[in-house]
Amino acid sequence: MEYMTDSTTHSPGHILCCECGVPISPNPANICVSCLRSKVDISQGIPKQVSISFCKQCQRYFQPPGTWIQCALESRELLALCLKKIKAPLSKVRLVDAGFVWTEPHSKRLKVKLTIQKEVMNGAILQQVFVVDYVVQSQMCGDCHRIEAKDFWKAVVQVRQKTLHKKTFYYLEQLILKYGVHQNTLRIKEIHDGLDFYYSSKQHAQKMVEFLQCTVPCRYKASQRLISQDIHSNTYNYKSTFSVEIVPICKDNVVCLSPKLAQTLGNMNQICVCIRVTSAVHLIDPNTLQVADIDGSTFWSHPFNSLCHPKQLEEFIVMDCSIVRDLKRSAGAGVISKKHTLGEVWVQKTSEMNTDKQYFCRTHLGHLLNPGDLALGFDLANCNLNDEHVNKMNSDKIPDVVLIKKSYDRTKRQRHRNWKLKELARERENMDTDDERQYQDFLEDLEEDEAIRKNINIYRDSTIPVESDTDDEGAPRISLAEMLEDLHISQDATDQEGGAAMMT
Repeated sequence: MEYMTDSTTHSPGHILCCECGVPISPNPANICVSCLRSKVDISQGIPKQVSISFCKQCQRYFQPPGTWIQCALESRELLALCLKKIKAPLSKVRLVDAGFVWTEPHSKRLKVKLTIQKEVMNGAILQQVFVVDYVVQSQMCGDCHRIEAKDFWKAVVQVRQKTLHKKTFYYLEQLILKYGVHQNTLRIKEIHDGLDFYYSSKQHAQKMVEFLQCTVPCRYKASQRLISQDIHSNTYNYKSTFSVEIVPICKDNVVCLSPKLAQTLGNMNQICVCIRVTSAVHLIDPNTLQVADIDGSTFWSHPFNSLCHPKQLEEFIVMDCSIVRDLKRSAGAGVISKKHTLGEVWVQKTSEMNTDKQYFCRTHLGHLLNPGDLALGFDLANCNLNDEHVNKMNSDKIPDVVLIKKSYDRTKRQRHRNWKLKELARERENMDTDDERQYQDFLEDLEEDEAIRKNINIYRDSTIPVESDTDDEGAPRISLAEMLEDLHISQDATDQEGGAAMMT
């Protein structure tokens, strides 16, 4: 006799829930999941709605106890900040996962989805998912509050230049805009002979001074004034002032060097023309085309002044022009400019056309001038020169006329100018009526000098059509390849200013 053996399968036993009687697998609590969740809420004590402070001016969030941090929407930094707001209640549970739930960017709401676990009855582990709603409340941070007050500052940088023309300041303004050095300023104030930059900390002011030393030839002095002190904690509150003085030389100035400085620069003539002011003063000798660069330290060791101010520029008409081919160079001569051509010209003042008086001079504009052209220059023969170096010079070495640049029709140049520059937002006082003329002179200098133009940002003006790089008169113009497209953030479909957070 044989016994039949059936294959038996072992299945886990089931028990009935002690609350509702539903068959369930055995667990330490002997309760089904539904009944367990109805009796135990592991998220109890965790707030479901929390407020978070946000500064609209600087786009930063407040992190207790006293820090403001920059966070993008749905970023890891913002998620960490949100979790820190409920750090104490979360310490009683185990955080499994956390993530953002999408909300409208302008809804002033942040929703964070949390997944937590906690051990409940008799060692049973319960997992729960819920959403914490963060209400974004507007609150101005301390830095922005001081900026809005416009009276609180701890450091000021006073930039001055003792000249009648503002070409160097216009150039410096474009450099500041290009590199964003003005972002930490509380306010910028324009006065008659310079600019004042106000800062909330001394470190920001020192960075501005370092930037100025790298971009323009200058020197500075620092001073500080005691505002308050605490003798118990040995703390002092100072207001610092940095006085920056730029060399008093602008582009197109005629200068007279000291004999010692002229000798150290390669035995160049003492009468020179300033063709450019960048990080150094660039000079050219109109008699020999010899060029030299003078930095700030060299200038303050051997100072010199401008012989004539811009209002003394006179218009001359070129009667004859010849190119000097063979130029004898003296021993020890310096570098010769390759961008200029030496010419000998006979000129006559346009105001003296009814006379036969003409002037002979050498000029570095031989490549630009032709008979019949107009040029701007200084009449040194009929000018009262009050300079210590000129008074000691031999009169034979002082030219009668120094030509500065070729003259074009300004009205046509303004009408065909299809580019523009940005300006610093600053407070103005005692505006001079001559500022507009000086600004137009600076724009013309940009069109004529590529070396200055490459250091700044030039933006295309869409309101003016694109034409050729030169007009009928041959006036230099800026090509379209050198211009940048001006960025305008348009409104989105919800009629809100799109990208406002990106522009601030």
